[in-house]
Amino acid sequence: MTFKSSWLQGVQLGAQRFAAGIDVGSQAVRLVVVSQHSRARAALHIEHASTVPLGAGAMAGTEIADRHAVARALRDAFAGLPRACATHALRCAMALPASATLTTTVPLTRLAALVGCVGDGGHELAELEPAVMSEVERIAGLERHALAVDWFVDETRSPIRSVTIAATARQHLEARIECAATAGISLTAIDGEPHAALRAMRYAASHELDPHEPYVALWIGTDGVYGWRVVDDCLVGEMRYPAPEHADLADALRDLVHGPVLDCALLSGEVDLLDSVGFSIADIADVLGCTVMPFECAALGGRARQLHDPLLHEPAAAVAFGLALRGVLE
Repeated sequence: MTFKSSWLQGVQLGAQRFAAGIDVGSQAVRLVVVSQHSRARAALHIEHASTVPLGAGAMAGTEIADRHAVARALRDAFAGLPRACATHALRCAMALPASATLTTTVPLTRLAALVGCVGDGGHELAELEPAVMSEVERIAGLERHALAVDWFVDETRSPIRSVTIAATARQHLEARIECAATAGISLTAIDGEPHAALRAMRYAASHELDPHEPYVALWIGTDGVYGWRVVDDCLVGEMRYPAPEHADLADALRDLVHGPVLDCALLSGEVDLLDSVGFSIADIADVLGCTVMPFECAALGGRARQLHDPLLHEPAAAVAFGLALRGVLE
């Protein structure tokens, strides 16, 4: 779900890219701003981090109940931006709650057959749009004009090519665009919370774990726990709890870890929510049989100036950091 902005044309090849990740949570707005030169293997820098509490009633589940309150929090979060960020084109991405986003994976051949195309070339892929929209209408139970949809052909190693489709009710998207615009922020992308957190953890794994070391990535959000098993940088398993197939969180975790012995699990999100299901980090380590490392973005980039926001050391920073990464890496 990407929105083009005219000022993005000013970003020149080889220049330093600046990107902001905005996580509007149930109790706070979290902001992480990073920068990176577009040349290969350039170092990542964390330019800014900020946490602004949201008052009671600002959010109602996945709905933004008080748009003015969220806009004020966004303005406050951006108020301390260093001059270097303020004078560059800043790509801003915001997260959508996991429960407000529908994601499905469909074999490419099935969609291609619906529209009579081969599905393995650029012009054929463009012809898939009607089939994608029909599939979204079917799984969402809403007409396409009420949905915002993003889709792409999954290029990960697999004998069967597939298409990943993400959709949300347009009202969720429009509410966030409006709040950002009121705060003077132009959004360039919207992403789902779990996908942003996973991007952050995979980046952390690439810097903190041994190459080819299998690991589990876990993200805890207000609507549950999401987990992925990663082997050789490929996703080979995933889970979500609560779900009908799992009796409890321990059962979901055991189902996730079938395969190579794990040395490590990365944990992100609102870890305090584990208390609500009677679990702890030590319990996760016991079930998985490996060390659990809480996500911390402070060690993942250099800093040109002193940054003091506790968010730098909190697992809850993963969504905002993952959104910012999208802006400099894509």
